[in-house]
Amino acid sequence: MKQNEFKKRRLELMRQVGKGNIAVIASASNQTRNRDVEYPFRQDSDFYYLTGFNEANSLAVFIPGREQGEYIIFCQEFDEKKALWEGAHAGLEGATKHYEADDSFPISDIDDILPGMLENKAKVFYPMGRNGELDHQILEWISYLRKQSRNGTNAPGELVSLEHILHEMRLIKSAAELRLMRKAADVSCKAHTRAMQYCKPGLYEYQIEAEIVHEFMDNGLKYVAYPSIVAGGKNACVLHYIDNKDKLKKGDLLLIDAGAECDHYAADITRTFPVSGCFRPAQRRLYQLVLDAQYAAIEQIKPGVSWNKAHEASVEVLTTGLVELGVLKGRVSKLIKDEKYKQFYMHKIGHWLGMDVHDVGDYKVDNEWRLLEPGMVLTIEPGLYIPLDCKTVDAKWRGIGIRIEDDVLVTKKGYEVLTDALPKEIDEIEKLMQAN
Repeated sequence: MKQNEFKKRRLELMRQVGKGNIAVIASASNQTRNRDVEYPFRQDSDFYYLTGFNEANSLAVFIPGREQGEYIIFCQEFDEKKALWEGAHAGLEGATKHYEADDSFPISDIDDILPGMLENKAKVFYPMGRNGELDHQILEWISYLRKQSRNGTNAPGELVSLEHILHEMRLIKSAAELRLMRKAADVSCKAHTRAMQYCKPGLYEYQIEAEIVHEFMDNGLKYVAYPSIVAGGKNACVLHYIDNKDKLKKGDLLLIDAGAECDHYAADITRTFPVSGCFRPAQRRLYQLVLDAQYAAIEQIKPGVSWNKAHEASVEVLTTGLVELGVLKGRVSKLIKDEKYKQFYMHKIGHWLGMDVHDVGDYKVDNEWRLLEPGMVLTIEPGLYIPLDCKTVDAKWRGIGIRIEDDVLVTKKGYEVLTDALPKEIDEIEKLMQAN
């Protein structure tokens, strides 16, 4: 993503923070996996959204109206030995030259420099409660300034959550963001298609997962957006199953929930299909019901419609269908009122999608479901999960878990399904699988 995109975000943030105030945000830290081995570094999404700076042990400061420069980065100084062992890093010069910071300072000098930047500021905006070390540092710096009050120094009098401003900004995706999300979606569709074509009885779930990751990386996307769910048979009834270790059996369904990450932006797709390439009658009926619910939910997506309308549409279709199949008994309206469907459909219709797979942004405003706006991206993912030990239903339905998930962009006139390239109709899936 070009630096101009990050600059626009910073300018909007500082406009909302306002002169006389200051905003501070820390990078992610390196995390130890075991002994002296670290997990692959993934930058904090909020920090990256504003800076594009992809290094640990850094801090970004925004001071609207500061004459010496409004955007400051504290980071590690360039270290030739570190560069030899771990690779290139920006250093102070790189922070200004390549990431367009107005000023840069060594992170080791932060206690000497940052308190001076806090002087005479009315409010400090930062992600309160998310980074214990930063919480502690800010309170210490403010305490230090208060002790200097006899010298005419004023300490900030108010701490404000930066996330409220920042997450509202992140909720509406720009054209540059959507380009990355479309790439993540396209590659993820290819990976799911590959999995359908490769799948057959006798393989293990982890072998299917390997095909998915191979397709991601073969298309230049090194990281998954979240741990992949590859759940055969009864495992699909465990919503966040990630063991991916069992053998696939003839006659079972396979549920795959997997998405790639493209420059910090996620795709999130779920498909459910028959291991043997052909749906059994009971599987077919439940699958079509979930698909009908998804279509009904997607049709609700347009500007001005409340977030929950899609979920309500899915509940109506699924509850009606479960009554028709004999899985639920009673009047549809009362079953919905009493939430009896939740024993088989226990989650919401979806979530925001962006830099985080469960992306930021409030779902309610003033205790009311928020209205959709152009530029929002969300998942639509109804499901049915009937455990193997569910004695209240006919045996033919037991042990079946089905979810169908697509990524949907709210447009000016309606919606765009970003993952539409991946088959989900029964005939399309069977044709794809049997052609191999």
